[in-house]
Amino acid sequence: MEDCNCSICAMSGNDHIIVPASRFRLIQGESALTEYRFNTSAARHLFCKVCGIKSFYVPRSNPDGYAVTWRCIDNWQTLDAAVEQFDGQNWEANAAALAHKSKD
Repeated sequence: MEDCNCSICAMSGNDHIIVPASRFRLIQGESALTEYRFNTSAARHLFCKVCGIKSFYVPRSNPDGYAVTWRCIDNWQTLDAAVEQFDGQNWEANAAALAHKSKD
């Protein structure tokens, strides 16, 4: 699990797990999503139009995967995951360390 200190993750407390696109399936609610892009516009931040929650997004570091917000997973409190600090404030120097996380 990534604990990123970039401006958007740090302010929203968004700890997330990066998974390959092949291991992600949105079961319902696609029509309720809206997208926000900032800075380079590479990351696709997807929010629920009804409640405003960002439960997942396509990260700039892993455009072939999804970053799933940890606390949006069913029964997240019972899951065992190690938290890794990620220096998103210095993204260019550190992004390559995440590339393997979206590979099958």
